[in-house]
Amino acid sequence: MATQEVRGDAADSKYAKDKVYDAKDRDSDVESFAGKVAAESDHAIQYRTCSWQKTAALLFSEYICLAILSFPWSYSVLGLVPGVLVTLAVAGTVLYTSLVLWRFCLKHPDILDVCDIGQKLFWDSPVAYEVTSVFFILNNTFIQALHVLVGAELLNTLTDHAACSIAFSAATVCVCFFISLPRTLAQLSSMGVVAAVTMGIAVVLAIVFAGIQEHPAGYIAGSEPIVTVLPVPGTSYVMGMSAFLNITYTFVGQITLPSFIAEMKDPREFPKALWAVTIAEIITFTLCGALMYHFVGNQYMVLPAFGALNPLYKKIAFAFAIPTILYLGALYSNVSAKYIFHRVFRAPGRSHHRTSNTATGWAAWAGIVGATWVAAFVLAEVIPFFSDLLSLMSSLFDCWFGFIFWGMAYLTLYPGALKWAGPARTLETLFNYFLILLGLYILIAGTYTSVQSIIDSYAANTVGTAFSCASNGI
Repeated sequence: MATQEVRGDAADSKYAKDKVYDAKDRDSDVESFAGKVAAESDHAIQYRTCSWQKTAALLFSEYICLAILSFPWSYSVLGLVPGVLVTLAVAGTVLYTSLVLWRFCLKHPDILDVCDIGQKLFWDSPVAYEVTSVFFILNNTFIQALHVLVGAELLNTLTDHAACSIAFSAATVCVCFFISLPRTLAQLSSMGVVAAVTMGIAVVLAIVFAGIQEHPAGYIAGSEPIVTVLPVPGTSYVMGMSAFLNITYTFVGQITLPSFIAEMKDPREFPKALWAVTIAEIITFTLCGALMYHFVGNQYMVLPAFGALNPLYKKIAFAFAIPTILYLGALYSNVSAKYIFHRVFRAPGRSHHRTSNTATGWAAWAGIVGATWVAAFVLAEVIPFFSDLLSLMSSLFDCWFGFIFWGMAYLTLYPGALKWAGPARTLETLFNYFLILLGLYILIAGTYTSVQSIIDSYAANTVGTAFSCASNGI
């Protein structure tokens, strides 16, 4: 496996700063990947083994997730037409930036994760690498913590709060720890298929149940569900921005893509997986958002939309989300642990622990995975306004990993005058400058919205306590 020491060395030296990146370069770069795969062929643990189908399974498991059930709420705030248009626009933007990311990874075959990209984008600065590393680990740990809370939410809902929520959170952590243990992403991909399929069933059931139930949960006699094409008059900026960011954060997942590409046998095939999941996202997210909003309406909409179902329907649909809740948290733990593991054992005298089944290697791997889950558990339980804090962290991190990084990556692929070579290239360059500005806007507006939401929660006395046994079921 390529190690961090090669950053900035021979793997990059063949790329002059004024060199445009084209298909011919892409094929040459894949030869570099092929050489790395051949060099690792005698290792007991082989990392570059993912086919595009297995990579697609990883992508499906990452994107076809519980966050889909937040789209009906976003549509109820934005209105049906703006909600659909925002969904299509964000999906197209994330698809484009993911393709730029892929091209950048091909240009630099030594990239193992987004931390390497952060260093290369900021003048090969070791400081940029470390800062990106902090953001990377924090982002993944917050997502793990979210899945700890959602696991407790699920168990509280299915059992009608049969035990303390802390116990349910601990049970979720234990199961996720064991799911996180496989050393390669190829080994995790089969579980990803199960997670994506069962989550798809959960979404379909939620839509069907919303349509066949007599009334949404919390129905008030005579007050029929209201559905609007445009935002309801009086919708505040904070509410509208929250709905927009909710859609954006669900699509933004590029932070894991470099790690996925680094373990592919043939990275040229990554776009196949990306297009497959993007098409599925657009169809699933839009149909779920529009249909459930149509059946539930503005006044009965809750987040996630499972809560708008009557108790029996809610439990049936929510139960199918179990594999996704467990697996997706495990996927982020695996990616974080792999980054830490490779840093610990990157020295030449210790690198064999990364590619061999040594007792030291496996003990360290299990310890690192366990540490990520202990941190996630503490984070989930100790912060009483976790959902608002998660929105704040998403604003601070996703602006970089969803937009700014990839606008900058494009500018490095077409440096100097090359970025203005012809009308089409000029328009694309202007679009990438827009992406950088959009990322900065999300950083500022998202941070403001999240902080204001925390203030409003405290003002409304809705903030709980740390390590609470109270039910968080829906």
